[in-house]
Amino acid sequence: MKQMIWVKSVRGWGCSECAWVFRDFGPPQGDSISDMAEKFERLRDKEFASHACAKYPKAKNEDKKRNR
Repeated sequence: MKQMIWVKSVRGWGCSECAWVFRDFGPPQGDSISDMAEKFERLRDKEFASHACAKYPKAKNEDKKRNR
């Protein structure tokens, strides 16, 4: 089962089962820091839930690289 994990090598969120990583382009949106964080998390979670691992195959050495 896929899980969202912190990927140290890209300093961002990714999938435990494939090479998908969340890319948030553009400035934060919201009226306050908490609003910006909430919108960021909602977008990240939505994109994670909708990604298909088959579209993001891991390289052979990807597991070792991701946790450095």
